[in-house]
Amino acid sequence: MEIQSEDLASIARNSLTQVLEKHHLPVMVEDAGLFIQSLRGFPGPYSSYVYRTLGVEGVLRLMKGQNRRKAYFLSVIAYGSPKAKPQLFTGKVEGLIVEESRGKGGFGFDPLFQPHGCSQTFAEMSLAVKNQFSHRAQAFRKLACWLAKAKFL
Repeated sequence: MEIQSEDLASIARNSLTQVLEKHHLPVMVEDAGLFIQSLRGFPGPYSSYVYRTLGVEGVLRLMKGQNRRKAYFLSVIAYGSPKAKPQLFTGKVEGLIVEESRGKGGFGFDPLFQPHGCSQTFAEMSLAVKNQFSHRAQAFRKLACWLAKAKFL
């Protein structure tokens, strides 16, 4: 059972512990969220639920009339095994919430998030371009580098 917390690292760490205790195998879990500054970090760790219930258009309605549109995506990967101490790997991409949904690619809140320095939302980008910025891609690259160096594998 996932804990209720506003801290993605705590959620990922708790989920990892539960799976490790049950299966005793190497495992990784990932949690991610969209954090909108003017909404005091909402939806944050509740992003999946908010996407299923309010959707992209619901979040855009919450942002209507807001001038402060800064936001970021955060991903936390927790990795552990019977032979390795649990490790956390994070990725973060900052950007802004656009005024209206743009693009058909990606998933979740990708149509409303535009990374800093880009003119496109995640949903307008090809997967290759998105992965240059993506919070998940950053976290998985860190995990891959760590695994490549790990002596227990």
